[in-house]
Amino acid sequence: MLVTPAFQLYIASYSLACLLAAALMIRERKSLVLLQAEYRRFLTARWKLITFVIAACSMTVVAPYTGDPTWDYVDAAFMSILTFLTAPWSVGTLFLALRQRAKLTHVYIALCVWMFSVSWTYDVYILLKHGYYPATWAPNIVLSSILYLAAGMMWNLQKKTGRGVIFGFMERGWPDSSLELGFRQIVWLALPFMLLATAMIAPFLIP
Repeated sequence: MLVTPAFQLYIASYSLACLLAAALMIRERKSLVLLQAEYRRFLTARWKLITFVIAACSMTVVAPYTGDPTWDYVDAAFMSILTFLTAPWSVGTLFLALRQRAKLTHVYIALCVWMFSVSWTYDVYILLKHGYYPATWAPNIVLSSILYLAAGMMWNLQKKTGRGVIFGFMERGWPDSSLELGFRQIVWLALPFMLLATAMIAPFLIP
């Protein structure tokens, strides 16, 4: 798919959206959870790192064998990394927005980070590599967003005394690294999310 005027406008629009989001992140850096040390501690729980490595390696290794010329080692790797780093925060922030507990600027940043992670980096990578805008850009947004949402929910699983397993963003102190589960505790809870990802990727591997 050539870069038509419509796609040129689309690229310009999301480039401006990303620049605005970056400026807002700088302005909001002291209150933006994504940039806080506690969020980094929240992400580095042992079970999260283990499941990330499994998921990222799986996505990256199978990429060249899917029959999709736009899916290779590079975009599979950087999309996996971006998802791990941002999905728990983006999903949590949008949940808080539904509860009217998130600043509008943070919601805007979360939406841009979401799209940057699942679509815009992929689109630009394919454009630079192949010289055309990927025809798969629209279905990629849908499929990658489902995986992004599932990842954001899975890596927000925590255990609260008296409540059992919850999504961390349901608590007012989110993110709270003190509520983390061990790998053995989480494996069965994380399994449905990992099976969803497997079910979505499997059809691409069938000749």
